Formats: sequence, C-alpha cells, structure tokens
Amino acid sequence: MSQEASPRGTFLKVADSVRALIEGNPKMTELPSLPEVMREHGVSRGVAIRAYNVLRQEGLAEPAPGARWRVVRSGGQVDRRPLHERIAEVIASDGLQAGEAFPSASALAERFDVSRPTVTKALEKLEAAGVLAGGGQGKVRTVRAVPVREERS
Repeated sequence: MSQEASPRGTFLKVADSVRALIEGNPKMTELPSLPEVMREHGVSRGVAIRAYNVLRQEGLAEPAPGARWRVVRSGGQVDRRPLHERIAEVIASDGLQAGEAFPSASALAERFDVSRPTVTKALEKLEAAGVLAGGGQGKVRTVRAVPVREERS
C-alpha cells in the first residue's frame, strides 16, 4: 500500500489545513462544518472529528452547541455557564422587575446564538424554578422573581 493511499495521518493533514484557515483569518469564529470538511478533503466523518479533536487538544477549537465547532482565540472569554443561568442574568442586565415582560424565545435565541428550541428548554427550567411565569404559544412570559446571585468564596 502506498503512503498516499494510507489513511494513517490523514486526520493530521486535515487538522493542518483547518489550522491554516484559522491562522489566515483572524476574524474566523466558527470552524467549517464536519460535512464541509468531509467533502473538501474526501474523508469520513470519523477522520474529520479526529482532526477537530487535534485542534481541541492544541487549544484552537472547542465544540459548540448544535454539533458545531468554534475557534478559541487566546485572550478570548467564552461564557461556559448553562444557558438557563445566562438567560436568568438577562433580568439583571436589562433591569427587569417582577411583573415585567421577558424577551421572547426568538429574541433570546438570536442574542445567545442558539436555536429557539434550546432557549425554550432553558426557559422551562427558569419557569420551574419560579423565576419566570407564563409562556406557551402566544403568551408573553413575565418575570416572577428577580434571581439573587449567590456569593461564592
């Protein structure tokens, strides 16, 4: 079997190619999708995932919600708290009080760059915790209680 036909090391070549994309485009925030990498390099999904895992080990990439991968830049801060915690913080950051209308799932999906169903699940957690009231199709969610941030030592 010739060296070119051998799959050994193919994922490293793919990783090198994607690394060059990241380094060549300082504004790049999201890696190409796995199907794009598979199509461009003629490799299997497993090889593409292994290539992205190499970039992950190097600290250049990390998985993101929705089977995507994002670029990790040095000095860049990424909020890794659960979505329902970040959404609860909207109450304080937007200065909302109990009884006021809460932003829609669509607005929050755009704000946090996630899908609407993902936001809906997070909102359901906040409703169960008693932070939000209402909701459902065509109903406006309202703030039931302003969450208190816990002091951490």
